[in-house]
Amino acid sequence: MKHLVKIFVVTFLLLNCTHAFAEQKLVTLDMKYILNNSKAGKEAQDFLKKSLLDNNKKFSDIENNLKKEETDLLEKKNILSKEEYQKKADTLRKKVIDYQSQRRAALDKVANQRTKARQTLLKTIDPLLNTYIQENDISIVIDKKFVLGGRTDLDITDSIIEKLNKELQSLNLQ
Repeated sequence: MKHLVKIFVVTFLLLNCTHAFAEQKLVTLDMKYILNNSKAGKEAQDFLKKSLLDNNKKFSDIENNLKKEETDLLEKKNILSKEEYQKKADTLRKKVIDYQSQRRAALDKVANQRTKARQTLLKTIDPLLNTYIQENDISIVIDKKFVLGGRTDLDITDSIIEKLNKELQSLNLQ
């Protein structure tokens, strides 16, 4: 009799849980795709890539000049007096240190701009997503990278991109 009651209770609980989960509306959202393919996201990416390429070109030119100065100084090592060679070597070291700090500052600036752009996009997406969830009576939104499979009609990425493009045209990075 005890076993029969246990089986009945477990069966009843399983049926109720299954029914409760069946009523849940689950959708997927590809957040990476939204960040990379919205108007503001594309514009930010293009700006940051251009900025990074410009910095790389500028710093590679400076690096080549420093290498050239180093080889010239090494060639003149035997011709110059010790004091004069030491002064020029110290000057070159200061230039190298200055170059490294400028390069690090430029890279940090680009990284900070990237972080700021991402945060701005996420802050704009959050209320849009919340209103979409309320309007469409959605229970759970799951990031697409965590889903192994599912129906494509449950993906709301394009709808959110449309709303984001209307809400945020540009990030105005500088």
